Amino acid sequence: MDNADVTMWRVRRLRERGFARQLAQQLAADRRWDLHRLLELVDRGCPPELAVRILRPLDDAVDDARS
Repeated sequence: MDNADVTMWRVRRLRERGFARQLAQQLAADRRWDLHRLLELVDRGCPPELAVRILRPLDDAVDDARS
């Protein structure tokens, strides 16, 4: 499986769990996101947007705090 195949697989898994297309594409392309943890939170009833906020990579949060 090449990177494009993995990314498309990740997009499909996220879309199946209710993630919006654009968000799923962004998350799937960025390997810092732990797909399994995102899906686990959603499977437990967490809305996708909240799951993203909870599991946001720390370096993104630090960058936003500096802005």
